[in-house]
Amino acid sequence: MARQYQDSVDAIRFLSIDAIQKANSGHPGLPMGAAPMAYALWRKHLAIDPAKPDWWNRDRFVLSAGHGSMLLYSLMHLSGFKLSIEDIKKFRQLGSQTPGHPERFITKGVEATTGPLGQGTANAVGMAMAERFLADKYNKPKFKLFDHYTYALVSDGDLMEGVACEAAAIAGHLKLGKLIYLYDANDVTLDGPAELSFTENIAMRYESQGWHVQTITDGDENVDAISDAVAAAKKSSQPSLIIVKTTIGYGSPGKQGSSSSHGSPLGDSEIDATRKALGWSHKPFEIPKDVYQDFAAIGAEGGAKRKDWDATWQRYQDTYPTQAAELKQAFAGEVPALEFEVPAKTEATRVTSGAIMQEIAKQLPTFFGGDADLGCSTKTLLKGEADFAGTGSGRNIRFGVREHAMASICNGLSYHGGIRPYASTFFVFSDYMRPAVRLAAMNHLPVTYVWTHDSVALGEDGPTHQPVEHLMSLRAMPGLAVVRPADANETIGAWKYALQRNSGPTALVLSRQNLPVLENAQQDISKGAYTLLKTQGAKALIIATGSEVSLALAAADVLNSENIPTNVVSMPCWEAFLMQTPEYQEEVLPSSILARVSVEAGATHGWHRFLGLRGEAIGIDRFGISAPGAQALAWLGLVEENVVAAVRRQLS
Repeated sequence: MARQYQDSVDAIRFLSIDAIQKANSGHPGLPMGAAPMAYALWRKHLAIDPAKPDWWNRDRFVLSAGHGSMLLYSLMHLSGFKLSIEDIKKFRQLGSQTPGHPERFITKGVEATTGPLGQGTANAVGMAMAERFLADKYNKPKFKLFDHYTYALVSDGDLMEGVACEAAAIAGHLKLGKLIYLYDANDVTLDGPAELSFTENIAMRYESQGWHVQTITDGDENVDAISDAVAAAKKSSQPSLIIVKTTIGYGSPGKQGSSSSHGSPLGDSEIDATRKALGWSHKPFEIPKDVYQDFAAIGAEGGAKRKDWDATWQRYQDTYPTQAAELKQAFAGEVPALEFEVPAKTEATRVTSGAIMQEIAKQLPTFFGGDADLGCSTKTLLKGEADFAGTGSGRNIRFGVREHAMASICNGLSYHGGIRPYASTFFVFSDYMRPAVRLAAMNHLPVTYVWTHDSVALGEDGPTHQPVEHLMSLRAMPGLAVVRPADANETIGAWKYALQRNSGPTALVLSRQNLPVLENAQQDISKGAYTLLKTQGAKALIIATGSEVSLALAAADVLNSENIPTNVVSMPCWEAFLMQTPEYQEEVLPSSILARVSVEAGATHGWHRFLGLRGEAIGIDRFGISAPGAQALAWLGLVEENVVAAVRRQLS
């Protein structure tokens, strides 16, 4: 390696391995092997300003191989982010700014929370799509507000994951030329050589998916070759994969090239040997002044670009005030007050939702998303809008049958900023999306999931397509709001709630079958539950969600006619209700009423937190059955007489 790069590259390596050793935990192999490619990218290409890490037009860098987090923290510290040596020394410690895997909600400047392999590859696709969409919509002659690249450093493990293949296929199809992966091809995984399970020709795979592919054979040393490859990639109209052959744990005489350097500290004696092998004479956490000076150029060059952009943005606001106001609102996560008409006819909540989405699209310019090849069924295609493709002008994303990548890409859209993303499929296929939904919840990303065909009532497609356990399993996820509206009114309220909610993702769980418009149903569902039917001197309480609310009302009519005064509570969102004051919860679920029954076409696990030990939960604790929807519901016990009988039992 040229002397001019050696100290800076080695500073990344030793800052990483010293922090890992101090923590007695971490992954030194990747930072040691990938340091040259990371340096080439950050020092020679990456347009960022550490003094303003949220600058809209910065280049995005995603460390998809999140186990190598110390590589990213070392780069950030050396480049001038607010990440001190003391922060580096607290790697993996309680309350530190340097957690075990990069966490966007903890460390300012981290673009995406990574660690679950493959996620960052798809997040980067979403970021590149956001750049294209915003550039097409808001760039003007002489005003290039959005003109940046998205980079991801990916590993063997990342590219083994199915989500990475799904995401790459979409990126190639869309010809995302501003998306560049640097692949740390060290051919080693945690259990040993990658060839134990990974022998495919990655170059051919990505070429077949429409990517521009280059290979660097001497990635341990050749910073210039890597930089030249990045420069060539930036000129391509295709997304680019740069395969950089590296040695895991490079420089460690006893562990380089071995899986033993992947996930464990090197040990003091091996670090001493590595210092000698690489000629690094500095003490742990000691960085030469000339290294800091070298890395300072990143901030100086990026800061200058950012200041030029600031000037452009100021002129843009003067020239295009309407568009500038839209952008400010979009990046602040603000949504205008939206009003919708309630349909007069009985219809499925998926149909009501589709009509609402058309109105949202008219009033919210950065409302952007798509479906997993089911838009005609989920009713999520935006009418009058083109498909998002080469120009970036369309607002309908055709994700194809790639649910996992769809959800992960929507996280990337949200991470980027300026976009209000949504994703849609049948509710049962939320299983395919779950890893990305979990990360959206963890990172407080306001993604909206439109999940339709919400129960066994979808009918003839049978148990493979009929969700049963999904509501409860998703309610168990911290930070995700699951909303199952009962009619058109609550569906309007569900969308309003989702769009005003910036603290995390929201799932709208919608019916296939037609549902009546309910008298007294509320559009404001922000408190999660309310008394839909209040009866004087109530002795019993029926709690329901979604399509079963009308069933609960029918049962209550029977009970009230028998002089068994019964209230009905609609509970579209558990999470919102559990955040309310004890006083409001008592108002809706009076402790004086012990006879309680819940009814929901799904697993009953969890309902007793609202029912108490004496209460009875009516639901489906088995898989469904192939039959017309009404017959399936009846066969599985979701009928009026069963609800009435359950209340009677409570009072007997």
